[in-house]
Amino acid sequence: MWKSVSALLVWGLSTAAVSQELVLETWRVDDEALWKEQFLPRFQAIHPEITLKLHSQRSADYDRELAERLAAGKAGDLITCRPYDQSLRLFQQGHLLDLTDLPGMENFPSFAKAAWQTDSGAQTFCLPIASVIQGFYFNVDIFNALGLTPPRTRADFFAVLEKVKQDGRYLPLALAAHDSWVVSELGYQNIGPNYWHGEDGRLALINGQARVTDAPYVAAFRELASWRPYIGDHPADATEAQAVDAFAAGKAAMIVAGSWSLAQFTGKVNFGAFPPPVAREGDTCYFTDHTDMGIGINAASPNKEAALKLVEWMANADFAERFSNSVPGFFSLSNHFFELKDPVASTMMGWRDTCDSTLRLGAQFLTRGEPSLTTELAEVSQSVVLGTMTPEAAAARIQQGLASWYPPQKAATRRASLCEADEPLPTLATSAATGTESPFAAP
Repeated sequence: MWKSVSALLVWGLSTAAVSQELVLETWRVDDEALWKEQFLPRFQAIHPEITLKLHSQRSADYDRELAERLAAGKAGDLITCRPYDQSLRLFQQGHLLDLTDLPGMENFPSFAKAAWQTDSGAQTFCLPIASVIQGFYFNVDIFNALGLTPPRTRADFFAVLEKVKQDGRYLPLALAAHDSWVVSELGYQNIGPNYWHGEDGRLALINGQARVTDAPYVAAFRELASWRPYIGDHPADATEAQAVDAFAAGKAAMIVAGSWSLAQFTGKVNFGAFPPPVAREGDTCYFTDHTDMGIGINAASPNKEAALKLVEWMANADFAERFSNSVPGFFSLSNHFFELKDPVASTMMGWRDTCDSTLRLGAQFLTRGEPSLTTELAEVSQSVVLGTMTPEAAAARIQQGLASWYPPQKAATRRASLCEADEPLPTLATSAATGTESPFAAP
């Protein structure tokens, strides 16, 4: 059985303070100095006996290496948690401590905790830390020189692209089309929520009330295809690093933006941000505000009580403010109020007040089987923007993949093929945390 958080904390208070070193597993390879200079001094003012070192891997290698270290009993005391299924799998395998009763967890809204909860919402296994926001960055100087303003509608967006192209001095839109995940996450899933109305469309796929071959999802692929004339002469060769370099050097007017890249441009180029343009002025805008990072505790750690003290401290307002301002573009998931110092980060966080937020399509449930929605979306999105697959074919492939293993989409495809709209949906269990109906939890 899991040891309860409260019992561990009480046990910790009854022991004498001894020096303890914690190890944090993370994919953020540049955070050693931040912890040493910004976070640990504040924590050690309360708990001077606890120190921390980071074991960092590249993001692309993190999941595999973490799984290997956990299986071998060599993982650190603290685990940086991916959202949803990746961390849920670790919890189900017994690798993460149950943090449901952690003091301070009440500082986080239900949508934030849902990324690190069981399908039923009964157990929470990581403390929510940060989300990332997706949209577009634009070069302020280029826009001013060409008399442009940040586009609000799709018509405005394509007018800007065309004007920059006709000018001939700059790349209209920097897009790393060589890297399929960029085209999916910062292309299709960036503009898509304005077509499928954010959470309404995402949950409709989960619950089998919509199919990827429906008009909104296909229309987003069509817009993605229409970017092709504006992303350079050899888009298939454009890597993420090259796209970043082009925008940072002032050679591109716009770039698809994940807020995690904000620091790569700060101090190098005069830039701003705008959310994905809507169809018509006055339409509700939608953007992706993706729960990205949590912190969990290795259930096999010999230092659980010290780890719990650190994680509990990370739930407070001081850490939320320091983290968000020390790591611009990563936005605290807590309910604490504070001001962001970075103007572009502040602009992006302000979209929460003016637009409706959503998650990426594959965040919940739809990547649990094969073919994975996330993997398939990356492949077909890249093919669409490069012109080797039509939007309709892309949507059909995604739908076929989902219908091959995901129960609600199997039913949706069967209803469509039989033209029996009245066929009842399968009985689904509802998560108490999110209201999302899970085909995997018991009714």
